[in-house]
Amino acid sequence: MDNNISSLFGIKYPIIQGGMIWCSGWKLAAAVSNAGGLGLIGAGSMHPETLQQHIVKCKKATSKPFGVNVPLLYPQTEEIIDIIVEQKVKIVFTSAGNPKKYTSLLKEKGITVVHVVSNKKFALKAQDAGVDAIVAEGFEAGGHNGYEETTTLVLLQTLRNVIDIPVIAAGGIGSGAAIYAVMALGAAGVQIGTLFAASKESSAHENFKNAVVQTDEGQTHLVLKKLVPVRLLENPFYKKISMAEQQGASKEKLAEILGKGRAKKGIFEGDLIEGELEIGQISTVIKDIKTANEIMTQLVNDFNKTSEKMNGKKLD
Repeated sequence: MDNNISSLFGIKYPIIQGGMIWCSGWKLAAAVSNAGGLGLIGAGSMHPETLQQHIVKCKKATSKPFGVNVPLLYPQTEEIIDIIVEQKVKIVFTSAGNPKKYTSLLKEKGITVVHVVSNKKFALKAQDAGVDAIVAEGFEAGGHNGYEETTTLVLLQTLRNVIDIPVIAAGGIGSGAAIYAVMALGAAGVQIGTLFAASKESSAHENFKNAVVQTDEGQTHLVLKKLVPVRLLENPFYKKISMAEQQGASKEKLAEILGKGRAKKGIFEGDLIEGELEIGQISTVIKDIKTANEIMTQLVNDFNKTSEKMNGKKLD
């Protein structure tokens, strides 16, 4: 599976673990990196000093490359960037904001920069900003999502002839066969969140992980499009926010219902009633809680089996 994404990051497999809030601490990032992928620390749920501690611990736990995911919409982004530079982190994934703001600064420091996008417009903007690669994330993904509701396969086909830098596919990828499929559409690698969110090394609460394992088809939904679209697992809080949307609640009313700390309450503290349970559609395929190494091994083996099965097949 050696390719330009593997070379870009200095990793064995072109498989990146998503930098998810309340899931992606140093333990998960180090475990994925040690297994041959690229682990990401999710800075979106961390104060600057907390991120610094996670970076230091991750360096001790792995000698392999790892990175930090930085959602650009958070108020302490500048402090986060300063810590990343001070700690000599080599890889940064940015999301939820304008990539032009920090890409030049990061690249001047020798940092590889990747930006997450959900449509062609932002993919082109990210490319123009000088990022090294983009993550094309379809609407199947958990957490913050695109307004257009473009699926991963459609997004990849939209970008394949207009983007010159490597494209990493994300959203709805839960098997080696899916990795093979997106690579057939031009993806150079994949970013996987949901599988790793429910892993043993994930910092998410056991209640949340167990809820993910029990998820059935049609139990995740995209809501809060008047604020920031987010895919949530069904629970009483989801039903409350969904009902408000159906009744035409204003942006201000939805923000009032959402309040603060909902994702922490649900994912990190395990409140399955009032918490915001962010997870992707592919949660339906997860039947047990595995280690990051077991997940990586399963993905690689399934990819290789799929490749052997498809080799030489033609539509004659």
